[in-house]
Amino acid sequence: MPAIPSSRSRTRDRNNVLSRPEFMSLNQPLRCVNSETRGTARRPAQPKHQASQPCDPQEPTDSANKERKEPAKLPDEDCIQLNPSFKGIAMSSLLAIDICLSKRLGVCAYTSSSWGSVRSMITLLELTGHGITWIFGTIICLTRSNTLAGQEVLVNLLLALLLDIMTVAGVQKLIKRKGPWEMTPGFLDYCAMDVYSFPAAHASRAAMVSKFLLSHLVLAVPLRILLVLWAFLVGMSRVLLGKHHLTDMACGFALGLLHFSLVETVWLSSSACQTLISIGTLSWSPFY
Repeated sequence: MPAIPSSRSRTRDRNNVLSRPEFMSLNQPLRCVNSETRGTARRPAQPKHQASQPCDPQEPTDSANKERKEPAKLPDEDCIQLNPSFKGIAMSSLLAIDICLSKRLGVCAYTSSSWGSVRSMITLLELTGHGITWIFGTIICLTRSNTLAGQEVLVNLLLALLLDIMTVAGVQKLIKRKGPWEMTPGFLDYCAMDVYSFPAAHASRAAMVSKFLLSHLVLAVPLRILLVLWAFLVGMSRVLLGKHHLTDMACGFALGLLHFSLVETVWLSSSACQTLISIGTLSWSPFY
């Protein structure tokens, strides 16, 4: 009879899950491994007394303290700004409104658009404000002009056009803003360096030319109104074709007026214009 309890205890030990070899590690006392040994887990085996050492839970290691004090920092693009500034909210809202309105106004962006039937007419209006058109037209008028006053105005207009093209191209290259419909620029756009959206080169050129002609030509009131209306329609044509935003057009108008003010400040005299004309026609003789 006394053998019965021992047989029961053996049966209990045999049925105990923790007594199996694969679960023997669960019965071992808690050991904490130093953080320095984590990186060397794949190295050749070392003696047990060097690989892991028991540590007192009341005295954590320095590496554990550093991990607790310095949590991992996420990159800026992965962080969510829970309390953005009022300025950021306002700028984001205005940008969203600008994109939405510009897309709605791009009614001639493609032939399948709502106003696709008048796309050719809008393209022709756009061509009247192109930089290549105005530069070649100014050069032709300069070659046929016989008065000193007319040549003076045309030379300064040509310099203003070149200044406008170079300035707008530099700003566009710096900002690199795409249009609302992300269209591929045409051949004439590459020639005039009008590749990106901000600011609108046609709007800048139209504002500068219209202000220039209003200041230096004697025109009747109906012609002056038509000139101002032409400048606005040229800038608007690029928005209708889906190549510029509304803010691009507005900044283009402001930049064109700034170019006009700059040209008026550094206006070239008639003698300087005659010197430039003689250099351009290869008839300059500085020693005579």
